[in-house]
Amino acid sequence: MAQDKNTPATQAAGQSASDSQSTSTSRRRFLTGSAAAVGAGAAAAVGFPSIAVAQTTTLRFQSTWPNQDIFHEFARDYVRIANEMSGGRLEINLLQSGAVVGALELQDAVISGALDGGHGVCAYWYGKHKAYSLFGTPPPFGWDAHQFLAWFWTGGGKELYQELLDMLELPLVGYLTGPMPTQALGWFKEPIRSVDDLSGLKYRTVGLAADLMDEVGAAVTIMGGPDIVPAMDRGLLDGAEFNNASSDRLLGFPDVSKTWMLRSYHQDCESFEIMFNKEKHDSLPEEFQAILQYAAKAASSEMYWKAMERYPRDLQAMREEQGVKTYITPDSVLEAQLEAWNTVIERQSEEDAFFKKVVDHQREYCERVVGWHLEGNTPKEPAYRHFFGKAPTDSSEML
Repeated sequence: MAQDKNTPATQAAGQSASDSQSTSTSRRRFLTGSAAAVGAGAAAAVGFPSIAVAQTTTLRFQSTWPNQDIFHEFARDYVRIANEMSGGRLEINLLQSGAVVGALELQDAVISGALDGGHGVCAYWYGKHKAYSLFGTPPPFGWDAHQFLAWFWTGGGKELYQELLDMLELPLVGYLTGPMPTQALGWFKEPIRSVDDLSGLKYRTVGLAADLMDEVGAAVTIMGGPDIVPAMDRGLLDGAEFNNASSDRLLGFPDVSKTWMLRSYHQDCESFEIMFNKEKHDSLPEEFQAILQYAAKAASSEMYWKAMERYPRDLQAMREEQGVKTYITPDSVLEAQLEAWNTVIERQSEEDAFFKKVVDHQREYCERVVGWHLEGNTPKEPAYRHFFGKAPTDSSEML
């Protein structure tokens, strides 16, 4: 039977056909419009440059440390953190000491642009101005390296550091990082029992510590880390210090001496310096500049955590596996060092106004901050004795 054109079924069929025709028409209009838009876009592209994908920024960065030294590992950690923070858009390539220049030539290489940056210590640049060493090996005003870095980052030290760079017209940007524990007096043929044993002794150190040890009677030589052990082996040095159990063990000190004197005021606290060529640094996007700075702060904590794990283990290994005997530096020697610091500070302050400005600033900071710390914090040695039943110095001989 023929179906009425007005029945619901017929109406539905008609609507379906109409909708199909409408959809086809819309699709043709969309395709036509799209083609026109593509054409217009292509025409517009002729008049505007294409947007290139951002290129990776590469920096050449050298440390002042041998490749296997834990200090070079600390430099590597900084580089890794900075590179990761940039998401791969910044690539700092790390080189070991001597790859481009020797340890003591690093700063000049960064200034000249032969390197974009480097990892070292401020005491190495002490020859350019003795105040430089105040930013690496400051006087022992009772502070530790954490408080020293707090002075740099939040207590006004960073501004004084920049003032020093400006005064010397050194085109550098730098940060302090990595708190170093108190350094040992060093390695000797025989234990140092009194300050008289240091008289005329051929001894290696760096920075203001050179002035200090000269004041107590030693004949001081300044040299980079990799050269120390060969010099001791040839008899060119009677004693020397570098830094810590891990570095000293790797450098080979136990091969030329079995006597390590712990504790000293010559480098009571210290930190590393990260520096960059100023022109290169300032040409980087602000985001990268921020990464370089914040990576220094992050690496500072990571470095100390790693040191706390490694230094005691390497000290124990030197004792048990290499026959090293450790001795606690006598109080009489430490007192002589403090008196020598008085002389060094007074002499340098009289000779140079900027040195006096920095050391006075450090002294004021320590009187306030260290005084607060000592007043409010419990002494640690009684607690150690209580829980472990021994003195912290039981592993070393008292002289």
